[in-house]
Amino acid sequence: MKYNNPVIKGFYPDPSVCKVDNTYYLVCSSFQYFPGVPIFESKDLINWVQIGHCLTRKSQVQLDTVDSSGGVFAPTLRYNNGRFYMTTTNDTTRQNFYVWTDDIYGEWSEPIHVDQGGIDPDLYFEDSKTYFMSNGTDDYGVGGIIQCEIEIETGRKLTPSRSVWQGSGGRYLESPHLYKIHERYYLMAAEGGTEYGHMITYARGDFPSGQFEAYSNNPVLTNRNLGGYELQGVGHGDLVQDQDGNWWLLHLGFRQTGQYLTYHHLGREVFLAPVTFGDDGWFTAGHHGTTLMNFETERIADTVIQQEKKVFTFENTDWNLDWCYLRHPVPENYQLEPDKVQLKGTGVTLDVPSSPSFIGLRQKDFNGVISCRISLTNGEAGITLYMDENHHYDLALRSHAHGYEIIERLNIGDIKSIEKAVDLSHCNHATLVIKTTPTHYHFCVQIEDTEISLGAAQTKYLSSEVTGGFTGVLIGMYATGESSDSKAEFTDFRCEYY
Repeated sequence: MKYNNPVIKGFYPDPSVCKVDNTYYLVCSSFQYFPGVPIFESKDLINWVQIGHCLTRKSQVQLDTVDSSGGVFAPTLRYNNGRFYMTTTNDTTRQNFYVWTDDIYGEWSEPIHVDQGGIDPDLYFEDSKTYFMSNGTDDYGVGGIIQCEIEIETGRKLTPSRSVWQGSGGRYLESPHLYKIHERYYLMAAEGGTEYGHMITYARGDFPSGQFEAYSNNPVLTNRNLGGYELQGVGHGDLVQDQDGNWWLLHLGFRQTGQYLTYHHLGREVFLAPVTFGDDGWFTAGHHGTTLMNFETERIADTVIQQEKKVFTFENTDWNLDWCYLRHPVPENYQLEPDKVQLKGTGVTLDVPSSPSFIGLRQKDFNGVISCRISLTNGEAGITLYMDENHHYDLALRSHAHGYEIIERLNIGDIKSIEKAVDLSHCNHATLVIKTTPTHYHFCVQIEDTEISLGAAQTKYLSSEVTGGFTGVLIGMYATGESSDSKAEFTDFRCEYY
């Protein structure tokens, strides 16, 4: 069977996976977006369906005034004695915590905090012991991968935090995961930073607390030397064994916009690479230590068909699964229906780390067309291509003293520019259209049977290389306005990739 990467497209970084019976479950980072930590399930590792979120209540996570790329960092998902555990970091409050559930489709517990610093926490269960790990500095001032034992019911530390491995020499040692395989303990991590030098490394030992011997051919997986290849930034992964005994790595990576255009704006996505253990107990990964955009493998039956959704509408998406808010939403500003959404405009704009009237869908591919009909009463409403509060492109309908107009506004750092405006006189509705390519967004408005072009903007100014963050572009609907009757209705939404 031949499968294509990524297996989960769009801004879903830092995947962690576990297998229960014949089903795989996977979680990803969510940063400043809410609900937090999306959950996916799969029967074949290729086709993934989102089933929920771990953090669905304000009491579980503090996101108020969190800057973009702050908030909820890399999670780990584990299953032990009939219970799921998800541990993560709120990087803004510098707290590691975990939540649990006995029903993966239901609600999760209130957070249980662990008094250990660093980020990217991991849980490992063995017999009656629970090991908690993160990166950072231990109780003795030694840096590296830090480990302690905790009481799982309370999060209380039972042992001091101790550095158990210092990595293979790469910068930004992170993403620790511990496994027991073939009676040995494997400690996997990421190094190099979640950029073009990203890589996965590992070590092994005879005890869960080490000492750990590094794999002599580290990194075991990286695309850092594949210049001119679409897939870059390979790293931060999690091992899982399938029902036939084969091992796999689910990890992050990103697709750059062109062969030699070193920009990416879709965010870090989820990729799948095969893993093979040798007779000596060490494992290799991918194709000669790299991840490809597609793999031909006999490990997955030919009867498995990789499916891909190309069209997204209000009717075929779920408000509670596919869509998300900027930080904690103000419920009275939203009216969500099967075929439309109404937003109440407020004085909170997209330019501040707060909670504007905004609901967004992750951009999943380079080439496509986004369209939506908008009706407005006072204020401004439109479609935003949103990377963060300082970097977003807005195609909007807004009111002014003499009626209404369509504007194309580019927000790039400190530069905020209305590139073009089209006057609609007293017409308060229009269909907005954005055509996407790897390198450009093209902005149009349809008025009756006429399509008017407002211009284009380069995608690279919404890329992580420019913005400096860890997220990806969201296709968002938003409304702003100082008047108490500022409101907008969005209908006929369609996002089609080709």
